Amino acid sequence: MPQPFHLAIPVDDLDKARAFYGELLGCRQGRSDTQWIDWDLAGHQVVTHLVKAMPSAPEYNAVDGHSVPVPHFGVVLTMEDWQALADRLVAAGTEFVIEPYIRFKGQAGEQATMFFMDPAGNALEFKAFADIGQLFATD
Repeated sequence: MPQPFHLAIPVDDLDKARAFYGELLGCRQGRSDTQWIDWDLAGHQVVTHLVKAMPSAPEYNAVDGHSVPVPHFGVVLTMEDWQALADRLVAAGTEFVIEPYIRFKGQAGEQATMFFMDPAGNALEFKAFADIGQLFATD
């Protein structure tokens, strides 16, 4: 099993971060202070750090006919967990950058994917593979 990664991201409101990461995404909250909160995102440590002003908005690159925000981060889920998250986000009225769909259909690397922003404007992608062996497939 891979080792967990650590990612620190800026947010401009810790209460909104708590609602988004804790309540909507269902991440377990770890340590916290007045300036930051640790989150367990599928076994990885994501830390939301309070900043006075957010960095510049993401840029976009074309991938499979869609405009993908860069930078972005997320987790590769099982197909079942991905669908449950997609359903939860749709039910919550989430505004998607790229709505849940199957990318590279019938090609190497076929995957379910979706993109959305947290309340601070950080872009997230969650994806899943029917065959996890396709994660790094090239042909």
